[in-house]
Amino acid sequence: MVDYEWRGRFTNAEVNALHAEGFEHRLLDDDWWGQVARHSLGWVCARSGPELVGFVNVAWDGGVHAFVLDTLVTAAHRRTGVGRGLVARAVEGAREARCEWLHVDFDDHLVPFYFDSCGFRPTPAGLIPL
Repeated sequence: MVDYEWRGRFTNAEVNALHAEGFEHRLLDDDWWGQVARHSLGWVCARSGPELVGFVNVAWDGGVHAFVLDTLVTAAHRRTGVGRGLVARAVEGAREARCEWLHVDFDDHLVPFYFDSCGFRPTPAGLIPL
């Protein structure tokens, strides 16, 4: 059983570990709590019992646009619907905040997840690598 909580409590250590696993990099000591508290519309925590098994950040422009960032699920819980559950709760949170658009960008291998499983649709967009 996995529980999802909009703006749920988490420790920086939990999200740093999840981020390192999900993006395959060394463990960092980032202040996730400070970042999301200052800059995000919300976030979703997925827990199996006390364990944080998923996380997604929902940034926004302060108006009608929200942005899905850092959708993360532990390896043990991937392909079980946790990612889809995280995004579904993020959609609800953005809708409740009266956002009109929820944006996401992602690598090509995630097209089936975001388009087929989560209901995003392709749109033209631009990007400048910095």
